[in-house]
Amino acid sequence: MDQKSSPESVPSWIPASGHALRHTGVHFDAVRMVGVLGEQVAYEIMQFTDFQAGPIVRSWVGERNVYFLMPPRSAAAYPWPAGARLMGRDARCDAFVGVPALDGRTWPLDWRSKPTREVPYVDPGLLHELTLGALESA
Repeated sequence: MDQKSSPESVPSWIPASGHALRHTGVHFDAVRMVGVLGEQVAYEIMQFTDFQAGPIVRSWVGERNVYFLMPPRSAAAYPWPAGARLMGRDARCDAFVGVPALDGRTWPLDWRSKPTREVPYVDPGLLHELTLGALESA
């Protein structure tokens, strides 16, 4: 295990093995994108940040969902367009996101980008900007 994912640097909301549901708005807010849009935005934010994008979870159940995890109570500051669903306490609904362990068997979830000590969350402003750009070019 490298220094970036040593036990003392792993956020408490990441399970030690398998996967677990976590309530949004407590440890993180999330924006969910479905299918090609989610994959495109994940690719673009990873390219833009030199593959230090922060936590991005991918679900392989049904239509592929991509969840971008941001600091708690940060996502509601942006007007998310159709295709990007805010999931947080400010969304006025209870929502849960499946979070995989950093290693081992986590199907049907996996990390598209893992959190690190330096980048514990996805930057909400950058995500918003790249989402709007992806929708404009579609």
